[in-house]
This record gives sequence, structure tokens and C-alpha cells, in this order.
Amino acid sequence: MSSYTPPVGQQQPARRARPLWLRSAIITAGIVAVLVVIEAIDAATRYDLDQNGIEPRQVDGLDGILWAPLLHGDWQHLFANLMPGAVLCFLVLMTQRFLIVTGIIWVVSGLGVWLFAAPYSVTVGASGIVFGWLTFLVVRGLFNRDLWQILGGLVLFLVYGSILWGVLPSDPLISWQAHLFGAIAGVFAAWALAARDRRRPAATTPGVAP
Repeated sequence: MSSYTPPVGQQQPARRARPLWLRSAIITAGIVAVLVVIEAIDAATRYDLDQNGIEPRQVDGLDGILWAPLLHGDWQHLFANLMPGAVLCFLVLMTQRFLIVTGIIWVVSGLGVWLFAAPYSVTVGASGIVFGWLTFLVVRGLFNRDLWQILGGLVLFLVYGSILWGVLPSDPLISWQAHLFGAIAGVFAAWALAARDRRRPAATTPGVAP
């Protein structure tokens, strides 16, 4: 067998990377699809998977912090979270800080439920993460001192801000603890990332004195 390498002038052009908005939309659609599939399996097993949620102050319930945001009590519960969640997920992906922001919110919200939820309860649902995404997007501009981010946060607050009333105790079947600690985690993530960026040395342009 022989191989042929075209001359430099005939090299195939490199593929263009997908634009950020398209990648964010694809990932958001993938996350939504995963949650729908999990809920379908959960429903098919008569919601047996929901027993893997967070059990407050039980050591063997700590692993529920990992699984709870992927599980929902029923289809209505799932779609209630997906409606704002898909939009907020896309917007957080656009910030290119999705993994660290979501990780902070996931852990802090889950720990808040584990520490403070009613005894003998089992908590499931992604609402804590949804609340965290919202507060992150609303306040990040304040910490970053960025006018456009502040304006974007204001628009989001006007559209979705009413759901933040969910941080207060109301319906005993709704985990206000997940909402509250998710919202706190979103603010913390915005502050922590802005502080880290301020500590990072500014990039300098070659040939220009800093």
C-alpha cells in the first residue's frame, strides 16, 4: 500500500468549529433528552428510582445529592422544571462556565437539602439547579462590573424573578431548601468566578508594554 500527502497548497481546509450558540443548543437538547429518558424509565418502574433521592441527615442518603436533580416525582414535576430550566441551561452554557457553575450549585443545593429538609423525606428534582442558574445569571454582571451582563440579568429577573418566591417555605411537598440553597450557590458561583478572573493576570499583546 502507498500513501499520498497532498502538497501544502492542496491541503483540505480545516473544519470550522460550531458556533457557541449552536453547541449550547445541542448540549441543552441533550440534557433535556436525558432527563426525559430517565423520567420514562422512572415511570415504567412505578417511580421506584425516586427512592434514590436525598434523605436528610442519613449517611446512606448522601449519594442522593448526586442523583436527585436527575429524578422527578412525575411528568408534571419534570416539565415544570424544564420550561425555565432549558432556557437558563442554554444561557449558562453561553457563558462557558457551565461545568463549574453547575457543579457548585449541584453540591451546595444538595447539601442544604440533606442538612435542613424534613426528617424521613426524600427529595428529588432539578429545581435547586434551576434556581442557582437563575441567580448566577442575574447577579454575575454586578460582580463582573459588566453593563451588558447587568442588563441581561435584569431582563431575566423580570421574566423569571417571580419563581424566586420559592425560596420561602410554602407547600410542604415543595423543597424550599433546594430552592434557597441553589439560589445562594448561584450567587456564590458568580462571586467566586468574578474574583478568580480579577486575580488572573491580564493578557498582554505582543510588542505592547503592559
